[in-house]
Amino acid sequence: MGFLQKLTGQAALAALALMLTAPAAWPQAHVPRAGEQRDQPPADAPDTNPVRSPLAVPGFWDPRRRPERPDLSRLTVIRFLTETDYPPFNYAGPDGAPVGFNVDLARMICEEIKVACTVQMRRYDTLIDALNTNQGDAVVASFAATPAMRKRVDFSDPYYRTPARFVARRNAGLADVRPQVLEGKKVGVVAGTAHEAYIKALFTEAELRPFADVAAAREALKKGEVDILFGDGISSSFWLNGTDSGGCCQFVGGPYMESRYFGEGVGIAVRRGNDLVRQAINWALFRLWEQGRFTDLWLRYFPISPF
Repeated sequence: MGFLQKLTGQAALAALALMLTAPAAWPQAHVPRAGEQRDQPPADAPDTNPVRSPLAVPGFWDPRRRPERPDLSRLTVIRFLTETDYPPFNYAGPDGAPVGFNVDLARMICEEIKVACTVQMRRYDTLIDALNTNQGDAVVASFAATPAMRKRVDFSDPYYRTPARFVARRNAGLADVRPQVLEGKKVGVVAGTAHEAYIKALFTEAELRPFADVAAAREALKKGEVDILFGDGISSSFWLNGTDSGGCCQFVGGPYMESRYFGEGVGIAVRRGNDLVRQAINWALFRLWEQGRFTDLWLRYFPISPF
């Protein structure tokens, strides 16, 4: 499933139930380097940082690097392929038709380019082979643009990333998560993940507590068996917004987006050398962000921002 963990149906439905109106665009987000944290405001100061706001939508595109509009006269249709069961990104709706964040984004891309659009669902492990045997033109299924994947396909510009975040109990009094503050604190992680490696490398004085899976780590946090949890920001945002968390906890610090640990981002895959489709998608993605339509879509599916 790439480097994202599947979300439970309950968490996905809780997120999909909230339909929010977004501002036209947020400022470009600053991406912290390894170990870097923003200065913390006074306790009584209003939180105006768009990246810390519950409704934050950081910019994934640089307004100073506007892509050129490609010649689209030879492009009449984009056949998108997506996965069958990865809510809320892509899954089957009540009538069996594909729905979800990725599906909505694909249709918005086609609308912006003014071409016909089809979206076909397939098993995740068959998508790249189907693309490379010309059974589709693009795969929109939360694939990370890793070096290994780049040997098989080309990617559009990233349209989202998966930041790492700290989660603490609301009554823990932890607003600052710099390494010196977490000295001696019990930090829960899922064993064998990039999140565990990051804590080992940069929070060397913290007491690392690895767990077999994220459910066990979250339960330990709720019970107070660990002081703080470090993990995937996207799945954490749905857990915080869902009933399973019981309103126990909140994000603190971050986000952490060091590419060496947490990847280069998620893009739309096309066949290698298919520059027309790749450039058309890049142009459409930038336009959707510039118009604020990407922000509207993001907030509809992510009512508690992972950033």
